[in-house]
Amino acid sequence: LTSVCSAASDRRLKMAALGRFSQSLLKSVGAPARQLSAAAHGQTHDATRMWKILSFVVALPGVGVCMLNTFLKMQHHSQDQPEFVPYPHLRIRSKPFPWGDGNHSLFHNSHVNALPTGYEDSSHH
Repeated sequence: LTSVCSAASDRRLKMAALGRFSQSLLKSVGAPARQLSAAAHGQTHDATRMWKILSFVVALPGVGVCMLNTFLKMQHHSQDQPEFVPYPHLRIRSKPFPWGDGNHSLFHNSHVNALPTGYEDSSHH
């Protein structure tokens, strides 16, 4: 048992020595280390400044243009429901939904979603 433990310990010492030797050999040869980010090149300040400027100059005006576009489209949008046409291939219910009365979908909106028989409340808009 002692010889097995000493052999395992001897192997670990040899592997550690080999690891230290290979590291010192690589350092002495001067093998270039891979630098994978801008931070490795000392450019963190420039990259941070660039993304900050892009955020304020591109992203925020882009969000503003999208908000304006949505607002203007809603101004021209009519609030009337489209005419209900009972197409046979739409709103097929092979079995009832497992909630409520079984005829309304989970996120049913009575102003937008029609039932198989038509809109629920055609007088209220």
